[in-house]
Amino acid sequence: MELTEPQIQRYSRQIIMSDVGGKGQMKLTKAKVLLIGAGGLGSPAGLYLAAAGVGTIGLVDGDVVDLSNLQRQILHSTATVGMPKVESGKKTLSAINPEITIKTYHQNVDSDNILSLISEFDMVLDGSDNFATRFLVNDACFFAKKTLISASMFRFEGQLTTIKPHAGYPCYRCLYPEPPPAGLVPNCQEAGVLGALAGTMGILQASEAIKEILGIGETLADRLLIYDALEMKFRKVRRPKDPACPLCGQNPKIKNLSMDYAVSCTI
Repeated sequence: MELTEPQIQRYSRQIIMSDVGGKGQMKLTKAKVLLIGAGGLGSPAGLYLAAAGVGTIGLVDGDVVDLSNLQRQILHSTATVGMPKVESGKKTLSAINPEITIKTYHQNVDSDNILSLISEFDMVLDGSDNFATRFLVNDACFFAKKTLISASMFRFEGQLTTIKPHAGYPCYRCLYPEPPPAGLVPNCQEAGVLGALAGTMGILQASEAIKEILGIGETLADRLLIYDALEMKFRKVRRPKDPACPLCGQNPKIKNLSMDYAVSCTI
């Protein structure tokens, strides 16, 4: 299989880069990426993955578009308020790149469906808005040996890391062994978030996904990237593997997805 003339024209600005080329573009065309959440993070990530030519993009979200989403969730518009986010997202992504496949799942992920959902994809991008889902996605990707790119945001700060313990790197629980107790972290709706911050972090997720697909650049698998939008500062801190990690450590306590992943916050 070779790139078609329209594909060569569409992706020409990528193909001319030596780190991508025709072979790299074919890798992108064959790649399958699942987005957990079609909201603030999934919107910019999905847009740029679609534009880059990632061949199959999955959207998982059980919510519908609300007017309050539009400040940051740029997959959607005023015209799609009330529509399932996955359908609104599919409409937007297909308009950007009609050559790719968009698979939609109008549901929330849980311990019963997540392994089945991620089994069809090469990589997972977590754009969820609560701790319960982040831990569930991390654990499921660990058991399925799927690369996970996780981002989060709060007010003016964002965090990003790549998680692939199947390649010898730490998992999410090496950094945060357990979700914080209920009430310790302010409610996301009350604290708020800068809309442009969602754009920054989602685009960084897409960039890391493309690097992982192409096998280029420096991985974030042993680092945590922290972005402060008020100070306009990026910093990276080491994220070492925890020998006592309850999931990927030497004596793991978590051996399946049977535990209760209670939702602690939504935005």
